[in-house]
Amino acid sequence: MARIAGVDLPRNKRVEIALQYIYGIGKTQAKNIVEFANLPAELRTDDLTDPQIAKIREYMEANLKTEGDLRREIGLSIKRLMDLGCYRGLRHRKGLPVRGQSTRQNARTRKGPRKTVANKKKAV
Repeated sequence: MARIAGVDLPRNKRVEIALQYIYGIGKTQAKNIVEFANLPAELRTDDLTDPQIAKIREYMEANLKTEGDLRREIGLSIKRLMDLGCYRGLRHRKGLPVRGQSTRQNARTRKGPRKTVANKKKAV
């Protein structure tokens, strides 16, 4: 089993697909890594040799931020916005959508489940 950047790559998947299990690597980066390492497109993770894994690691360490470093950097960027008190920071703090989406009907992913507010009862 190949372990790269602290992530166990899934067995019996193409290398280009398996690399996407690492936080910070998408389709384009995975394709670039495979091209750099001169791996055949149909190669599976089970068939990777140690030199091939070393070549992948070498490329990633030199050119990419992944996993913990990337998560930390993103977290610090969000914290900086919140400390500044700018509009985006306030939206992060309140747990509302940050990029201008409407919140009247939707935005349930950010706002969480509905909290029903009861009506006041009329005095008889």
